[in-house]
Amino acid sequence: MTKRNRKDIIFAAIYFHIMNKQLLIIILLIAMVSVTTAQDSNSPYLVVLGTVQDGGYPHPGCDKACCQMFYQGKEKKHYVSSLALIDPITKQRFLFDCTPDFTAQLHNLNAIFPPDSSLFDGIFLTHAHIGHYTGLMYLGKEAMNTKHIVVYLTLDFYEFLDQNGPWSLLQKNDNISLMSLVTGEPFQLNEHITITPFFVPHREEFSKTVGYKISYGSKNIIFIPDIDKWQKWDKDIVQLVKGNDLLFIDGTFYNSNELPGRDMSQIPHPSIEESMTLFKDLSSADKAKIHFIHLNHTNPALIKGSKEQKEVEQNGFHIAQEGEIF
Repeated sequence: MTKRNRKDIIFAAIYFHIMNKQLLIIILLIAMVSVTTAQDSNSPYLVVLGTVQDGGYPHPGCDKACCQMFYQGKEKKHYVSSLALIDPITKQRFLFDCTPDFTAQLHNLNAIFPPDSSLFDGIFLTHAHIGHYTGLMYLGKEAMNTKHIVVYLTLDFYEFLDQNGPWSLLQKNDNISLMSLVTGEPFQLNEHITITPFFVPHREEFSKTVGYKISYGSKNIIFIPDIDKWQKWDKDIVQLVKGNDLLFIDGTFYNSNELPGRDMSQIPHPSIEESMTLFKDLSSADKAKIHFIHLNHTNPALIKGSKEQKEVEQNGFHIAQEGEIF
């Protein structure tokens, strides 16, 4: 064997040694990505089922241009504000607010994640205004005749449903099982998910109003579909944005000029314009966490491609959309 041949053999051995190491690294990286993907696929996630105010879109009796766009085929139907929480590991489904659009929202959710043994493993209600709980009527014997679906709510809301028909029949007939939550105290929903209700200022004719903090893994999500002006709250919404990963917050009106002839002080939701001004100094990453939900039918940001919707996006925020998954 010549000296040159020996060098070639040595170089070849070194080359294959290096390549084998690189191949091993690549295999390990692929394995790590596969494990991460599998973990992500088993993580709980949220589905946006509805994005508009209690009256829906189109709105009953509305002949204005905003709703005519639907009848003219220029804008799709939008459903009343609601979220679903899915846990793929336990195959559980949880609903946040049970709306008058329950039938369509249930159909849409079933297409994404069909039910296992129960229609829902729990329903969380924010307050006793018609768009947030009246979908419970479909659980009664006149419709689905469900059995023992747990409904989580505040104590005063519990008493309202338990003592007033037709809702009391749902409890009496075991269609639902009411369970009151303690605000400010985390509730362990299962091994993966914790829910924390918290009070927010809003009209209290029949119950107080709560928002929810939904926690799983390292993620914390805030759901506040209804609230009065941010300044009326004893919490700092800016710090809440910074301290959480995703927020669905009240975007009922775009600005204070939206309802001519109405005293807007009587319906004191924070407008989207007000909220964007309040959040203007947040980082781009923090702004991107915010998704406005519960839009009134008159809110121009509801309309796809509108100047106002584009303005929200250009400012770094989002309008929640039905069917989005987080």
